[in-house]
Amino acid sequence: MSSPTTPSSRERILGRVRAALDGAPDIPPPARGYLAAHTADDPAALLDLLHENLADYRAKVHRRTEAGLPSLVERLLREHGAGSVSVPPGLPAVWLSRTTVEQRHDRGGRVPAGAVRDETLTPYELDATDAVVTGCALAIAETGTIVLDGGPGQGRRSLTLVPDLHICVVRAADQIVASVPRALPRLDPSRPLTWISGPSATSDIELDRVEGVHGPRTLHVVLLVDAEGGGDGRGGERG
Repeated sequence: MSSPTTPSSRERILGRVRAALDGAPDIPPPARGYLAAHTADDPAALLDLLHENLADYRAKVHRRTEAGLPSLVERLLREHGAGSVSVPPGLPAVWLSRTTVEQRHDRGGRVPAGAVRDETLTPYELDATDAVVTGCALAIAETGTIVLDGGPGQGRRSLTLVPDLHICVVRAADQIVASVPRALPRLDPSRPLTWISGPSATSDIELDRVEGVHGPRTLHVVLLVDAEGGGDGRGGERG
């Protein structure tokens, strides 16, 4: 134990460090010329890479034009036996124009004629909802990641975490970036960002993969392309 006149062990160690550094030249700042991306800035290449990495994460991937999107959404909801779908504020009504399942609208967006609800879904109602259809803020090709920020057509975070089926639409023309460094400047850190790389899964217990623990068990990603940009591309669907 040190006395007022005897330096403590901490003070002796720090004193030696200061003495050793006294007069030493300043250390130059480290070079940070990191690559912002490892992929060529080519829209077609980014689209293919995103498609490949999404499928590698066990997402079901589809390529459709704007005109073909409503039919695809209707088919996916029907094939999964969905009887209800949550609809975030600002979702284009045409995306769900072909489906007959119950549309449960969350408060804050325009509700198309004939819609069932215009209120905030309670936790119990959301838990009883089979699916959700959303857009996204952007998608990252190198990591196969979809980013939601709660903007129009995305809704609050719980809308995409509770239902067992998530259908997410990515506009290939302006929402695909190559890498995380390219994504960050386009995102607002004050918004509720959700980063999604494939369907929810964990292997925490005995390394057995279990899906649907922290979010949707099934993720369908629709890459929205124009008619001249490759159409359905690599066979249209992978997953």
